[in-house]
Amino acid sequence: MAQVSIVMGSDSDMPVMKKAADILDQLGISFEMRIISAHREPDEFFEYAKTAEERGVKVIIAGAGMAAHLPGMCAAIFPMPVIGIPMHTTSLGGRDSLYSIVQMPSGIPVATVAINGGANAGLLAAKILATSDSSLLAKLKDYSEDMKNAVIEKDKRLNEVGYKNY
Repeated sequence: MAQVSIVMGSDSDMPVMKKAADILDQLGISFEMRIISAHREPDEFFEYAKTAEERGVKVIIAGAGMAAHLPGMCAAIFPMPVIGIPMHTTSLGGRDSLYSIVQMPSGIPVATVAINGGANAGLLAAKILATSDSSLLAKLKDYSEDMKNAVIEKDKRLNEVGYKNY
């Protein structure tokens, strides 16, 4: 049973959404991944969102560009956390997506990450799940420690070889 559902309106969103999937996979979190258009196939979308809870989903990560209704519509139907990923668009650089996702009406919250912020969406979903899973929390602490150590190593290398040889 998938704990997280990753949904996108188009396969063009896959490079960003894959980053969320990669984080979940790295942390051992079960997930499903779907392509469902809230605009082009509303019946399928409503079925997906209405049945997510009974399928065992605890968090939905929804990516969307342009009109960006997918995360908000998920949040309107699904009773647990929804994380929206605004997609970069050619017309407005993703600001249109960001504004559509972040400006939800009162009572329908969507946690929103940066434009094309797939990895952070995966990490946020993991942190939400870790509130009731101590082994996942330990993995997240290790992940943070690994990031810290990577920066320390880069600093060490910079000081050894100098900025011109870095």
